[in-house]
Amino acid sequence: QLQLAESGGGLVLPGESLTLSCTASGSRFDYYTIGWFRQAPGKEREGVSCITSGDEQTVYADSVKGRFTISRDNVKNTVTLQMNTLKPEDTGLYLCAVLENYYGDYSLLFPPHFGSWGQGTQVTVSS
Repeated sequence: QLQLAESGGGLVLPGESLTLSCTASGSRFDYYTIGWFRQAPGKEREGVSCITSGDEQTVYADSVKGRFTISRDNVKNTVTLQMNTLKPEDTGLYLCAVLENYYGDYSLLFPPHFGSWGQGTQVTVSS
């Protein structure tokens, strides 16, 4: 079982960029599909992006398509989320997690199908 730790959050101005990292401890990292999620105060947790094991298929929420890029390094046991052209609505606690149940492509951004959540890293986009 993996343990995940997020890093890289911070306070930025609208239009700026941040790079988040999700680093895993444990074996067979390359076996797992990893997702990024975010949660703003008073709102439900939502899927942001996901990268599968094996063929490294990537999936993005419509709200971040064209601005965010997910990638993985199976040697460093890391999944990176490059976030460009940040907007105030991107503000939230960003968490990564491991896909535990797959029932179709919708699972890849569906928080209840993920587990082994990290503690999260805060991203604040504000002028």
